[in-house]
Order: sequence, then C-alpha cells, then structure tokens
Amino acid sequence: MLELEEARQRVLDACGAALLPAEPAALADALGRVLREDLVATTPLPPFDYSAMDGYCLDSARLSGSPPFELTVAGVSRTGHPCPPLPEGAALRIFTGARLPDGADAVVIQENTERNGDLVRLLTTPRTGDHVRRRGEDLEAGQPALSAGTRLGPFQLGLAAALDRARVLVSRRPRVVILPSGDELRAPGSPGALDSIPESNGVVLQALSSLAGALSELGPRLPDQLEPAARAFGEAFERADLVVTVGGMSVGDHDLVRPALERAGASLDFWKVRIQPGKPVAFGRGGNAFVLGLPGNPVSAQITFSLFGMPLLRALCADRAPLPERITVTLGHDLARKPGRLGVYRARLFGSEAWLDGNQSSGATTSLARAAALVFVPAESAHCPSGTRLEAIRLDDV
Repeated sequence: MLELEEARQRVLDACGAALLPAEPAALADALGRVLREDLVATTPLPPFDYSAMDGYCLDSARLSGSPPFELTVAGVSRTGHPCPPLPEGAALRIFTGARLPDGADAVVIQENTERNGDLVRLLTTPRTGDHVRRRGEDLEAGQPALSAGTRLGPFQLGLAAALDRARVLVSRRPRVVILPSGDELRAPGSPGALDSIPESNGVVLQALSSLAGALSELGPRLPDQLEPAARAFGEAFERADLVVTVGGMSVGDHDLVRPALERAGASLDFWKVRIQPGKPVAFGRGGNAFVLGLPGNPVSAQITFSLFGMPLLRALCADRAPLPERITVTLGHDLARKPGRLGVYRARLFGSEAWLDGNQSSGATTSLARAAALVFVPAESAHCPSGTRLEAIRLDDV
C-alpha cells in the first residue's frame, strides 16, 4: 500500500512520458487549457503613452510660479481617434486611455481644474509622469509575457488578447470516459426500484474534468458481471485518454472492477493508497488510455479524483503546476482519531483556522458541499489538540 505522495508521483511520472499533442485554439476555446508555447510581446505594451485619467495634458516644464495656472485648451485627445498636436504653452483635453501628444509629460485630473470656454485653470502643480502610463510600461517588445505550461484562466487570456493574439497553442483537451458500477444505481430523477439510489458521482467527476480542460463522457452503468464490464472497459480504452471507474474496487463478492480491467487488458500500477477515505484507489494503463479506479462511496470517489484525477489531467496537458498549492491551517478544535492512514478531512475555513465538518462519513456529500478545504492529518496522529498546525488544500484550487 502506497503513501499518498508516492502514489501521486507515480501518476505524474507516467503522464510526463505521455503528454497530449498541442493544437491551436481560439481564445474563446482556451479557458482552463494549458499553454504549449511561450507568448512574447511583439510590440511594447502599452503601445504608446496614454492618460490614466480624464483631465488635461500639458508640458509641465512650461509652467512657472504657483497655481492656479491658466492655459488655452487647443484640442481634444480621445481614445480611438488621432491625437492633435500640442501647441507650446497650451493644454489638451484628454480622456482615459487616450494617447498623449508629443511634448506632453503630465495629466492634471479633471477634479483639479476649472474650465471657462477655451481656457482651463489648473488648481495644482503637475509633475512629470502624473497620471500617465508610459509606452512599454508593462512589457517591452521581445519580453516574455506567458510561458509554456501556464494554465490559462480569464486574466491570462486577457493578457494574450492584449498581445493581439487571437489564437494560442494549447494542449489538446483530454478525453475522459467515466464508468460507474453497481446494480443499485440509477440516473438522478429517473424512476427506480425502492432500494435504488441516484448515481451522484458522475456529475461531480464530469464537472471536475471540465475544470481541468477535459471533454468528459458519462458512460453506461457497469453491471456487476465480469464479461459485460470487461467489454465496456475495452471499448472505453479505444476512445479515451483517461478511463475512470467508480465503485467495485474493493474485495467484496460483487467487486468485479479489478478483474474486469485485467480481462480487458489493463495493467495496474497500484490499487491501494494509505489514505482515509479512499484506500481502494487504482492507477494503470489500458491500451493507450490511463485508468483510474475510484471507490464507490461518493465522498471517497470525489476526494480521490480531486487528489489523483485532477493532477493526472493537468499533467497530461503539460501543466507546470499540476498539484494544488498546499497551505497551512490551524485546527480550531480538538480532534481524536484512529491512527494508521493519512486522514483527509473536509473543513470550513475561517481565515487560517480550520473547523472539520462533524460528519466525516464517506457517504456524507453534504460535508463536501459545505467544505472550503481538505485538511491532511498525519497517519500517526491519534490526537490533534486545538491550535495544531496542519497542511491543507483549498477546494477552489483543486
């Protein structure tokens, strides 16, 4: 049985040797995907000096004495329009984002002026650079803007657009096939037998996959029969980069997923990890696809996919930071537990203080829905008093 970090490193190492190909994508289709090229500024950013505020621009060196100063307003500089020249000793009305004319070095904001026809009175003494954004202030031509391996969020896409890029080179979206197992499952909202339960893991795993930039497919429920399950796995291996199984990974009489995977030609690297919840989690290959076998209990499945599936998908895409950042939290109350496995606890956060949910059952999806973080309690710890410092990851960072 592997420790969490060793098991995850095996996953990351395997993905690093099987990166997905790169493809061009429009910015509108690049959210959540991983950049596969370095983006370099081809022109300065911003491309010209411009005003950061509405007001009046002028050459501050032409002023002498104390305010107020009275200048002639010789024209208007507006965004998206040619900038008129600045006559010596005059000012231009200027708006936020408009180009600064040659010879102007400062802007006096509108609130510090009084306008009277073609004259403006400046009530303060401007200094060189006041309310001016300089050409190349963000990036000079030739400077790197974004590096390969960057996960593209809204603000990275905004920078790409500011660089005048309509398309970027990104990793192809991973294809994920999710195969829940269990005769007791039915689709949410559908009729079923009295002892049936709605299948809730699929929607969570699809949503998480989408956040990792993947295209996911919720396949048919696997029956508790060896041959049909093996056929379903074999078909999924042919169309997926990652096949995710849910349930049937333990050692019960009806837990047939592992033998069905092997019957379909899969080879498993590991199938137990020393964590709680989520011990029966498996990883391997089936054809050209990776296989991730998750426990069937909802919290166990959703946590193990967060810990293994999300880094796997990100690593396949060449994300240089496939693992979420670890933070340090302070336990807000005493915790007594049975030692032996790394505890992965659902918790609410109040600043840096963590309060573990009162129901840590592997079936309590309410606790995950309320949680802000997963808190890690060392395997050997039997008692953690209030104030204990522990590592955690924010669920928003998964």
